[in-house]
Amino acid sequence: MKSLESFILGNVEVSILDEEGEDRAPFVKKEIVKTELCPDRTHLRIYFNRHQFFAVPLSAEVAISDDIWSAYDKQAGLTYVVKKGSGLSG
Repeated sequence: MKSLESFILGNVEVSILDEEGEDRAPFVKKEIVKTELCPDRTHLRIYFNRHQFFAVPLSAEVAISDDIWSAYDKQAGLTYVVKKGSGLSG
């Protein structure tokens, strides 16, 4: 959760990529409002509002740079990507 602190309350773009790096969905501009563990403590929830969130497995391999946070879920073959963006539109 600490690794995402610099992304909270800032403009970001989020997406989920498959193993080949193909977009499962296009990058969407959002604002992260908070992060917290799910009730069974197996996933990190990244909230965009009170109801919408990514649930990233805690077993995912996290990579961090100044502008990009990503977590690779080997079991599902998915990479959750949060990158700093400009402006909100969705």
